[in-house]
Amino acid sequence: MSDNSEALARIAAALDRLAPPPAKPLDWIAAPALIWSEKGARAVADTGALPLSTLRGIDTAKTAVISNLARLSQGAAAHDMLLWGARGMGKSAVIRAAVAGIQRSDPQSLGLVQLSPDGLGSAAQLIEALAVQPRPMLIFLDDLGFAAGQKQDSLALRSLLDGGVIPRPAHVRLAVTSNHRGIVARDAPKGEVLHERDERDDALALADRFGLKLAFHPCDRDTYLDILSAYTEPLDLAFDREEALAWAIARGNRSGRSAFQFAVELAGRAGKAL
Repeated sequence: MSDNSEALARIAAALDRLAPPPAKPLDWIAAPALIWSEKGARAVADTGALPLSTLRGIDTAKTAVISNLARLSQGAAAHDMLLWGARGMGKSAVIRAAVAGIQRSDPQSLGLVQLSPDGLGSAAQLIEALAVQPRPMLIFLDDLGFAAGQKQDSLALRSLLDGGVIPRPAHVRLAVTSNHRGIVARDAPKGEVLHERDERDDALALADRFGLKLAFHPCDRDTYLDILSAYTEPLDLAFDREEALAWAIARGNRSGRSAFQFAVELAGRAGKAL
């Protein structure tokens, strides 16, 4: 072998070592969940879903979500879902918990795909990818609200719901969470009707495209304490009612989120993990 050939062989070997290994093809069936963004899809090994029994104070909504997703996983007709209402009351938690509950019986019976806000523009490509998968899929958009100037994103979601040119297969449904039933603009002043009637009607028309709309309301004192008990009882943690209520007042609301945060505080004091 000539000197030039040896040099070329060494360069080729060095380049092979520097080159990243080829990416493994994405397995839409095995992963419990995936995330779709403008960069494409990636698998998520663990969604951190809570046990369904831990989610208290939202029994009506929880039953409806579980029933609807059970239908989807079994190949029956299922609704797109809009979960709206008070912040911190378990809207996204119940979606993750219900999907995880179904997957415990059959891991491949239902998949969860979280659609990032920057992925709305490529939602048609996502539908194309899911259409050829045999596994029922729930597309999940969390904490949705459109800022001023994001008309295009609103139209993209409407197209996703209505099917557009690319029809959405029956085994692919949507779940959206929002603080408002009308999915209004994020920067709209609190309690103020959008300044243009057509914008308000447009937002409500978008909400009307969901077959199942579930409201999540702020919880009362007893429900808040019951939610707190759901977190503390498995760890044998006692708590003072007045301190627990004061914690919620300091944070501006009684909710499942503030109950969880107080449980974290109690567990930390006791040197336990939650």
